[in-house]
Amino acid sequence: MKTTVQASVTSLAGFVVFGLLVFGFAGTFDYWRGWAFIAVFATATLIPSGYLARRNPEALRRRMQAGPQAETRPLQKLVIAIAFISMGAMIAVSALDFRFGWSSVPAVVSIVGLVLVAGGLTIAMLVTIQNDYAAANVTVESGQQLSSTGWYGFVRHPMYFGNVILMIGVPLALGSWWGLVFVPVGLAVLVLRIGDEEALLTRDLAGYREYTQKVRYRLVPYVW
Repeated sequence: MKTTVQASVTSLAGFVVFGLLVFGFAGTFDYWRGWAFIAVFATATLIPSGYLARRNPEALRRRMQAGPQAETRPLQKLVIAIAFISMGAMIAVSALDFRFGWSSVPAVVSIVGLVLVAGGLTIAMLVTIQNDYAAANVTVESGQQLSSTGWYGFVRHPMYFGNVILMIGVPLALGSWWGLVFVPVGLAVLVLRIGDEEALLTRDLAGYREYTQKVRYRLVPYVW
C-alpha cells in the first residue's frame, strides 16, 4: 500500500512538472499536441504501474528509485543528471517551437510521435514486468538472476531501447523538429551509462559475460 501511495504521489508530481513545461513554454493551453502528449504519457505509465502495484510492488519500488540521488556510482549520477536536464530541455524547446512557429510539423507526424511515445514507455514498463530487478538505477542486488529471454533476447538493455523510441517521439508528438536536436545528447548519455553499467554487471552478475556473447546488441537491435 505504501508503494502504491508513493507511486501515485510521484506520478502526480511528474505530470504537474510536465504540464508546467509544456504549457508554460507554449504560453497557452490551446495546444492539442501538449494535451495529447500528457494523456498518452499518463496512460502508458499509469496502467502498467497499477498492474505492478497489485502483482509485484517490489518491482514498482525499484522502478521508482530514479534520479541522480538514487545512483551509487559517480558517473551514473552525472549521466542521469544530464539525461533529466536534456529531456526537460527537449520538452521546453518543443513547446517554444510551437509558441513561436519555428517548425511546421503535420498533424499526422505528431500522431506518429504519440505512437512512439506510447511504444517507448510500454516497452520500458513491460521490461519491468518481465524482470523483477529492472531498476531505474544501476545496481546488482543480492540474489539477482540474469534475464536473457523475452526482450533481453533481442537487445541487452531493452529498457533503454524503449527510451530511444521515447526520445524520438516526444518532439514529434509536441509538433517540433527542433526538439530532435536533443536526441544525439540522449543517445550519448545512454552509451555512457551502458558502458559503465556493463562493467558492473560483468563483474558482479553471474553469467553476464556469457550473455554478452550471445546477445550482441546493447541498445538498438542490428545497430549497436
